This record gives sequence, C-alpha cells and structure tokens, in this order.
Amino acid sequence: MRGDDDCETRPFYLMTELTLPIRIVLIETSHPGNIGAVARAMKNMGLRELHLVNPREFPHSEAIARASGADDLLDSAVLHTSMQDAIADCGLVIGTSARQRHIPFVPIEPRECAQLVVNKARDGNPVALVFGTERTGLTNSELALCGHLVTIPTSDVYSSLNVAMAVQIIAYEVRLAAREAMPVHLREDPLASQADMERFYEHLQAVLAGTNFRDHTSSGHLMSRVRRLFNRALVDQNEMRILRGILTAVQENMK
Repeated sequence: MRGDDDCETRPFYLMTELTLPIRIVLIETSHPGNIGAVARAMKNMGLRELHLVNPREFPHSEAIARASGADDLLDSAVLHTSMQDAIADCGLVIGTSARQRHIPFVPIEPRECAQLVVNKARDGNPVALVFGTERTGLTNSELALCGHLVTIPTSDVYSSLNVAMAVQIIAYEVRLAAREAMPVHLREDPLASQADMERFYEHLQAVLAGTNFRDHTSSGHLMSRVRRLFNRALVDQNEMRILRGILTAVQENMK
C-alpha cells in the first residue's frame, strides 16, 4: 500500500502503454488461467499484443478471472493455428527456454534481450517473444524459427517458473529498456519478415537439391544450422532481395 509520503515519487513509476510493435506469443497453453495471468503481467508493463497459438481452452472464465482487469487484452488476443502464422510478419523472433536441446544457441539473459527487442522495435520491426507449453517449453522445430534464445537465470535448487512469471520478468526488462533514453538506430531497410525468411529457406532448399548438395553434417541438422545462421544475422529486406537474386541466378545457370 502507498502512504501519503509516496505521492511525490509516484509519477516516476506511472506506467503507460508501450507503442512499440512487441507481441507476446503463447504456444499451446494448457491452462486458461495462465493466459489470464500473462495478460495481467503484460498490462502491468504496458504491453498489449497477445497472440495465442492453439490454446487448449480459450476463451474461458478462468482466464478472465486471472486477468484481474486485463480482460481487454484477452478480448483483443489474436488466435493462430501455427507458430509460423503468429510470427510471419515479425523481423525479430526470440524464444524462451530453460533448455537448449540440440540447437547450438548462445542464450542471452532478459536484460540483454530487452535491449535488443526495444532497439529493433524502435526501428519499426515487429518483434515476437515466444513462450512454449507449460510442461515442455518450445520444441526443437519451434526453436528453429527463433533468431535468439533468452533464458532467465534461476536458482539451481529450484528453477521452475510459471509461464506468467517468465512473461512478467521479461516484460519488466522490456519496460525498463524502453524507458531509457537510448538513441534510435534507424536502418535504411526494415528487417525481412519471417514469411520472407521461410520463402528464402524453401528457395535455398530447392537450389541445394538441384545441385545435388548433400548434408555432410554428422548430426543431419543442416537446415536447422542454416536457419540459425541467417536468423542470427537479422537480414533486412534489401539483403533478402540480394540473397534471393543470387539463388535465382544459380537456378538459371543450372538449366
């Protein structure tokens, strides 16, 4: 509770909505209450874009109850049938996970993640922060769609975090990063969207097949590593046109 002595400092902590294109994406959430709790965590920090991929139960009264006044975010939530659809127009996609699985990510922590998110969003690039299922997190195929992986440092004794707790921590860091007087780094071209990237990967696979290129990696995960390479590079739209042009030229010379 606030006392009268706190009145002078209160304006410093007033939270307004962020106008940056940052979305929270929840994958196949099992418990509707968690969706409501996430909406509450988002609204606390001024985030409004909630995207849901195949939630088990939604809409649901428990989600509204747990939202505690953030039910307007539930009303405006966007439903998707796949993660690809939920991130298709995003230039930057960051997955959250406690495990790296077989994909060799170099994980970043929430503070570094928030700075990256805010900088890219300020350049006009839609950004997605993706959270997996409560029980297993993001799958390998879902992680392969991410350009970065963020992990929350927790106690080795007890590292379990509820999805809403994880959203709250990262949203808080995003809020702090957005509040800082950071310079805006405008790019000449916006980042290529995830839909653009998927078309590029399909084009690249077609070219590799046409040249009889074989996967000589010991793990057999060539395209996963190729995806990691280009996702990490944050390819912009002009660079994407160059890459697609190169692939088209290779195909024409193969005829």
